[in-house]
Amino acid sequence: MKRACKGYKKAMAKITAEVEKAWQTALKARANAHSPYSKFKVGAALKLKGVAEAIPGCNVENASFGATICAERTAFTQAVAWHGRFEPEFLIVATDEVQATVPCALCLQVIAEFSSDNLPIYLANTEGVQKQYTLKDLLPYPFRAFKASP
Repeated sequence: MKRACKGYKKAMAKITAEVEKAWQTALKARANAHSPYSKFKVGAALKLKGVAEAIPGCNVENASFGATICAERTAFTQAVAWHGRFEPEFLIVATDEVQATVPCALCLQVIAEFSSDNLPIYLANTEGVQKQYTLKDLLPYPFRAFKASP
């Protein structure tokens, strides 16, 4: 179901070819989403520094709702499985909503575990990339492990 938002800009004016390619990856992942309960399909693509292809992710729902995993977390857990340590370059989240959807708070906290505050997060729908934020814009006060000075 698409929801209109009065005055909402349809798409960003300029994106790089790399962001465009990752958006396509997110759309392909979104097509594979398992969302029989919410019917809300989400795709993500996590671009890592030094890695050519973005890592796809899609939401996978479960009858036991707590076992559901969002697209963004799927992409990050795949990055850990495939690369161990990594440095995110940017993340794209794609839905079919008219107004692009931000990651949930749980996903933002997982993103913060692996990313700097200035990680670009692009929000998109099936028509294109609409908005760009940083992690800090969306989660200004993440919980991070504290390391005491010696």
